[in-house]
Amino acid sequence: MSKAAKKSAPAPSNAASQDVAMVTTWKVACDGGEGPLGHPRVWLSIPQDTGEITCGYCDKIFRIDRAHAADDH
Repeated sequence: MSKAAKKSAPAPSNAASQDVAMVTTWKVACDGGEGPLGHPRVWLSIPQDTGEITCGYCDKIFRIDRAHAADDH
């Protein structure tokens, strides 16, 4: 087997498979969106410097739409 054949393919990026929600409020709630199969509702505050936050339960990303965001931060 050649050296080229031994190399593994690069790991797929999770960015394309992750759920990203564009939001217009700086505080968002996440419950997993699966009804009784979701997770406990958590409230997340999006930091102004990064403009996004990831839910610790389901890894959903909430990204602020700065052009349309309410000034409630």
